[in-house]
Amino acid sequence: MEQMDKIPNNVNLSSDRRLQRALEQWMPNYLAWWRQMGPDGFQEHEVYLRTAVSVDPDGWAHFDYVKMPEYRWGIFLAPPEPGRTIGFGDHVGQPVWQEVPGEYRNMLRRIIVTQGDTEPASVEQQRMLGHTAPSLYDLRNLFQVNVEEGRHLWAMVYLLHSYFGKDGREEAEALLERRSGDPDRPRILGAFNQPVENWLDFFMFTMFTDRDGKFQLYALSESGFDPLSRTCKFMLTEEAHHMFVGETGIARVVERTCQLMQQARSTDEEAVRRLGGIPLPMVQRYINLWFSLSEDLFGGEISSNAADFFAAGLKGRYKEGTYQDHVALEGTYRMEVPTAEGGLRTEEVPLRTAMNEVLRDQYIEDCQRAVDKWNRIIERSLGAAAAEQLLRLPHRRFHRHIGLYAMPGHHFDPEGRPIDAATFARKRDQWLPSQSDRAYIQSLMTPVYGRGQIANWLAPPARGIQGRPFDFEYVRR
Repeated sequence: MEQMDKIPNNVNLSSDRRLQRALEQWMPNYLAWWRQMGPDGFQEHEVYLRTAVSVDPDGWAHFDYVKMPEYRWGIFLAPPEPGRTIGFGDHVGQPVWQEVPGEYRNMLRRIIVTQGDTEPASVEQQRMLGHTAPSLYDLRNLFQVNVEEGRHLWAMVYLLHSYFGKDGREEAEALLERRSGDPDRPRILGAFNQPVENWLDFFMFTMFTDRDGKFQLYALSESGFDPLSRTCKFMLTEEAHHMFVGETGIARVVERTCQLMQQARSTDEEAVRRLGGIPLPMVQRYINLWFSLSEDLFGGEISSNAADFFAAGLKGRYKEGTYQDHVALEGTYRMEVPTAEGGLRTEEVPLRTAMNEVLRDQYIEDCQRAVDKWNRIIERSLGAAAAEQLLRLPHRRFHRHIGLYAMPGHHFDPEGRPIDAATFARKRDQWLPSQSDRAYIQSLMTPVYGRGQIANWLAPPARGIQGRPFDFEYVRR
């Protein structure tokens, strides 16, 4: 590993002076963006963060206090696999590419830019959350997610600068110019323009939206363009913590709500509110929102782009090696397609054009595993009263903005049944967070910065970070 003054890396950056200079020239713009759009009000605080220092699985990260603008964002790729070949598509069995294949240049650049754009977007969405952190442990976890999203941006910018010349440099600059939620310069994908206004939003985002990131990174880690594959494999190492923050954060909300219901000897929503907790039906409405927004990130159910990415060997399936057929020219995928009359019909779709849906299937299965875990907390806590309180994922057709189920005139309830627009409008606040819900959640967002202290609406974690206790000083103010 090359520990340079400015850019830690394991890509032998010092051997390419042109590339090194280009990245060092990009760095001031990145730091200016970070100070403007990174965590508001905490730039000079010392935070107990992990910093990537190698790709060694036995010791890839270093933990210590650091001010976030001084964080050592680096460029790290997983080790190359000798003799690696393309694992899927029309080029299956051929040696992987170390340079961009000319015929796929635009397609590959689009993939990298779209992935890269999500990283600064999430930092922008979350920049105000530090002001309402429920504990120092959670505050530290927020900042860990933020700095690692910044490092993931560096990972994509390295690829753009290294392999795409002038076009890549321009795209790298544009990644710092777009803004989440800006009507004139929005981020590329819809979920990354959605406000993250409170910590329940944040836990939902890191649970559902970062989990989309997991599956996208897995699919790209199969890429026949080897530098992209190796980049994404290492990014997955860091992404695991982001999903942990969301999954356990929601579990802690559920646990505390169950404690308050036991205290009130009631499962009534109002009883929980009177005690300052977040009622489970409200949690359900936030699940419905963020799960459906995150499903959209996979793209349309029938997609020629997905087919092209797979055919080109640029983006595979989740754990492609577990499949027997890596060409996917013969198979079909059965899906329900909306009809002009407002119903549904079953259709067999060529498998390559259904690759987004294949990935979405695996995403839904992974999300369901987490929901099952939350429900076990409810069952342990509430016993016979748990049945009516259990959480669930809405159907994949519910509240979609991209794909077949977002077609004009088509609406679906959380069970996936077709309904008309009037019914959806009438029941919207039963299914999705209402203005009243948001106002109530916001009323709970009082910061708790004392060591070992935590907001009333959230249970403490089962354990601290890297063996530290919960009452450790994770952020020095």
